[in-house]
Amino acid sequence: MIPFGVQVAGYQSLMKTLKGVVKTLPFPKPTLFSGPGSSLELCEAISQMGVHKLLIVTDSMLVKIGLLGDIEKKLKALGVRYAIYDGILPDPTVEQIENGLKVLKRERCQAILAVGGGSPIDAAKVIAARATNDKAISSMEGMFKVFTAPMPLYAIPTTAGTGSEVTIAAVVSDPKRKKKSPIMDPKLVPMMAALDGGLMTGLPPHITAATGMDALTHAVEAYISANALPETDGYALAATKLIMENLPRAVAKGKDLKARQAMSFASYYAALAFTRAGVGYVHAISHNFGAFYHTPHGLANAIVMPYVLDFSKNSCTRKLARLGEVSGLRKKGDRQPKLAARFIDRIRELNTEFGIPDGLEALEKSDIPAIARNALKEAHYTYAVPRYMDQRTCEKLISKMLV
Repeated sequence: MIPFGVQVAGYQSLMKTLKGVVKTLPFPKPTLFSGPGSSLELCEAISQMGVHKLLIVTDSMLVKIGLLGDIEKKLKALGVRYAIYDGILPDPTVEQIENGLKVLKRERCQAILAVGGGSPIDAAKVIAARATNDKAISSMEGMFKVFTAPMPLYAIPTTAGTGSEVTIAAVVSDPKRKKKSPIMDPKLVPMMAALDGGLMTGLPPHITAATGMDALTHAVEAYISANALPETDGYALAATKLIMENLPRAVAKGKDLKARQAMSFASYYAALAFTRAGVGYVHAISHNFGAFYHTPHGLANAIVMPYVLDFSKNSCTRKLARLGEVSGLRKKGDRQPKLAARFIDRIRELNTEFGIPDGLEALEKSDIPAIARNALKEAHYTYAVPRYMDQRTCEKLISKMLV
């Protein structure tokens, strides 16, 4: 058996190579519209791009509550015909994506508009890729395997969490394999996106909290990543500051448009950070909570994050302290270890304030070895974590979340 120290050296070498590649690759950013009403400006831009038939990818709840009403009216006024596919559920599956592709082909759509949280946007990305790549979704898993540019894609996020409107990633669930697989390629970034805080004012507190903690996880894991760059550090710090200042307000007062718009930018900045720097063990473990138990991704991240940061803190004390500083937690005479610990404590306080538990009720002790094994496989070949853990350590960490 290869000693763990030798394995870590191999992972670090692989991540160093990945950093060199990512550092030189051009990562596109969508043309951005922002502010209340910006979703309608995006509709105008779509019509100006010569799109005559559009597939709107969303979920049934958003259709039911009428959130698409103004968007539909605007598209009709502009003469843009559309079909709606609202079959996306949390953690979109291969089947849901293939069904969306069938609708796209049947309706002969020229482009896709994703409206919703991370699940509809991720699904729309993969539908767009499948429309131009005659290959199974499983063959696109991993990095840089979308060979042909996807169909034109536009995005309107209705939650401030995943930042999928600007990332190179989409996550697909395969219930048969109990697996969530990321597809990562710069070609998946939408052409245009609208950050319309006005669409988020009706989100209930628990969804606002979970998606906001998802954005915070992106910012934190990108900032402490060994593959962080000066550019990603700037975005991560800005996102953390905005979230710490505005997420409690957005949860407590959902109609606070200023807080909602600030959170939409925080999610966007956090995504710009992690799309280059990557994430870490929090995501690797929470992806498997989603695969095994269908735990909402933001909720899973919020639960897992303090435990992983406790494990990692001695290897990234300075960076955690800096996150504490931009979060307004510094006290006179603080040394870095104290401030780093206070930042982790603040995350736990936010979870308590938002009603997020410190463990996962669905977690089964018998599943822990498989969850740990899958999480380590994902992390060690994808993420430049500040401190590595082996199977036994990962199992022990996950066990702390048993209820």
